Amino acid sequence: MNGNYLIPANSKKSEMILGLFTPVDLILFASGIGLTVILLLAIHTDSLGGMIFILMPALVASFLVFPVPNYHNVLQLIINIYTFFFVRQRTYKWRGWCYKNGRDKQ
Repeated sequence: MNGNYLIPANSKKSEMILGLFTPVDLILFASGIGLTVILLLAIHTDSLGGMIFILMPALVASFLVFPVPNYHNVLQLIINIYTFFFVRQRTYKWRGWCYKNGRDKQ
């Protein structure tokens, strides 16, 4: 062997719970479900708006951990977008292959 190993593309998937979720995802999901159960037990409502408000923590948590193709989940996609645009903005200076590199006179 020459020491070169080919790592399969889905090797990270084996580190996840059920092949889809990280521990942080499950904690977030369980927190949303738990808060929804507490609200269901504490608040009595007959209106549709009140019921949507009570179910909102579970719906938001489910949306954030829902798996998306080519990304782990929506939460990771939102974090990646936020990091790219607001935290680590990079300015790439193009340096061409031309002899003068943008200067008129050498």
